Amino acid sequence: MDVDIVIVGAGAVGLAVGAEFARSGHDVIVLEVADGIGTGTSSRNSEVIHGGMYYPTGSLRHRLCVEGRRKLYAYLDERRVPYLKRGKLIVATSESETSKIESIHATGLRNDVENLSLISGAEAMAWEPNLRCTAALWSPETGIVDSHGYMLALQGEIEDHGGSVVFETPVTRIAPLDGGFRVTTGGAEPGAITCRRIVNSAGLYAHDVARNIEGHDADLIPKLVLAKGNYFGCAGKPAFSRLIYPAPVDGGLGVHVTLDLVGRMRFGPDVEWLSTNDPASVDYRVDPARSASFYAAVRRYWPGLPDDAITPDYSGCRPKLSGPGEPAADFRIDGPELHGIAGLVNLFGIESPGLTSSPAIAEEIRRRLAN
Repeated sequence: MDVDIVIVGAGAVGLAVGAEFARSGHDVIVLEVADGIGTGTSSRNSEVIHGGMYYPTGSLRHRLCVEGRRKLYAYLDERRVPYLKRGKLIVATSESETSKIESIHATGLRNDVENLSLISGAEAMAWEPNLRCTAALWSPETGIVDSHGYMLALQGEIEDHGGSVVFETPVTRIAPLDGGFRVTTGGAEPGAITCRRIVNSAGLYAHDVARNIEGHDADLIPKLVLAKGNYFGCAGKPAFSRLIYPAPVDGGLGVHVTLDLVGRMRFGPDVEWLSTNDPASVDYRVDPARSASFYAAVRRYWPGLPDDAITPDYSGCRPKLSGPGEPAADFRIDGPELHGIAGLVNLFGIESPGLTSSPAIAEEIRRRLAN
């Protein structure tokens, strides 16, 4: 075989998988269709390091988020990647929302999320004078990160260990061989590479890659539901020093306030369910008319948000496995125990908290493909 392992996709998760195998002494190549790292979902998100209190206890999203967060902070320190542990207030503005955040608190305790505490609305508003709420859940372990800096560190680690990240190289076919795979690639210089193991971490395009694996049962590929998330920027001095989240909504965590590493304040994402399941057809432009719903959502907890204060910023798209009104689907890490193809792992539905979970996802995959 040309190399030990091929990873398809150079987003945060794919690069984390590549670095995990590279530092373990394996020959690694990461194949990426775009011309740079993290151009998809990994660069179109809130850059939040999540605590892990939202996810059903025992789910992959719970376990990998909590483990991943701890590993991620340690990695960022080790590699000197910028981050800030700003903390997050999940706020309630009504009695029904108070019961929601109490439920999140209970789940967080079961999920072993450190230092969570329920506080009164008065205490939260003393911390953040522009805030209006009746109660809040405080998560001091939540942070924000330079996601591109993190991915650059992972790329550097892969290359330091003799691996490589190859751009503008779409994977067009994967054929199982005796003891490995033949990976056919397109682009300006079509070719092929053989490997012992392969990880499909193609994000929005993971379903397409899986459909191009010879011998893979198409019925085992889950449905893909695309949900666009829009963000609006906010001019002027930040009104908050912590991240502010409302009670969750169907399909997401609600329109929240995040702060980047230089203190710029932005709102989002909302949840815009798309009628297409073709990632290539997603229009990433932000419709200015959506600002009306953003003003309404944010003013529930920040009634002082001025008129004409927000402007369209950017958007992202989530590769969801469940649709409107359905329970949120868990991550899918499909190994040989499911599809029967030795040496292959498919990753489906790796949306939030995928960035936070990436170090733990990488370790999980290495354990599954250890032989």
